[in-house]
Amino acid sequence: MSTLPPVSPAPLERKKITTLAFRQKKARGEKIAVLTAYDYPSALTLDRAGMDCILVGDSLGMVVLGYENTLPVTMDEMIHHCRAVARGAKSALLIGDMPFLSYQVSVEEAVRNAGRFLQQGGMDAVKLEGGRERLDVVRAIVGAGIPVMGHLGLTPQSVHQLGGFRPQGRTAASAKRLLEDALLLEQAGCFSIVLESVPARLAELVSRRLSIPTIGIGAGAGCDGQVLVFHDLLGLFDRFTPKFVKQYAHLNAAMRSAFDEYIADVRAGRFPAGEHTVEMAEEEWEEFVKLDKPKSVKRKV
Repeated sequence: MSTLPPVSPAPLERKKITTLAFRQKKARGEKIAVLTAYDYPSALTLDRAGMDCILVGDSLGMVVLGYENTLPVTMDEMIHHCRAVARGAKSALLIGDMPFLSYQVSVEEAVRNAGRFLQQGGMDAVKLEGGRERLDVVRAIVGAGIPVMGHLGLTPQSVHQLGGFRPQGRTAASAKRLLEDALLLEQAGCFSIVLESVPARLAELVSRRLSIPTIGIGAGAGCDGQVLVFHDLLGLFDRFTPKFVKQYAHLNAAMRSAFDEYIADVRAGRFPAGEHTVEMAEEEWEEFVKLDKPKSVKRKV
């Protein structure tokens, strides 16, 4: 008898979540659930579960592609994964994460790359990192009709500049700068802002000051929504687990156990068994045996 917990049935077809719906949720005090995804089956499952938003994060560089950090991720890699996610999710708001150097070189290149996420990747919006130094880029992308989500606090693409994956906004001066940056991003046209690894009471204050929703990751419960990395939530990424992650499953261990059992069954000849095997009718097999008999060959004298 199965010991697995029951799975809730797929919800009825939902209306498409939009950036306007994000604002409406904040106004009603409804929390926003966001998770990353990088492929079709994951996106399909998240969409059926009722996820509000799916972020195709450049975190795929670490959890899917095996890079040490997010810096090597390219636009082509991001578009490839975005297209897969867009084929699986039809209701959730889909956001593509702009990778390193896709928006920092020039405003024109930033707009062009942001457009690729919508035109080629099937996304509804893009996300980019940075505050006051990115205002011209945000304005230009929004001006082109592309919704932008900001990202403040721990910004992984600046990991070397920050001195590692370190919490941000822990001094009075840095907290003031973060609040100012959040207000500037709102004025520039961002529809939402991710706050990563910042003190909970600072994130709560920022959330109150903004009319747009904040999405926290390691920023406490005072944000308007939360986001986690798919592989962290499920216990699939075992190189390290950030402090702010709650693991709702431990699939890495379950998968390893299944693989060990499979290897043992193959080596012992237990798999495949009869129920896993295709058969043919006995009369067809007998006919085949007759047809397979070698014909006698007469030797020439």
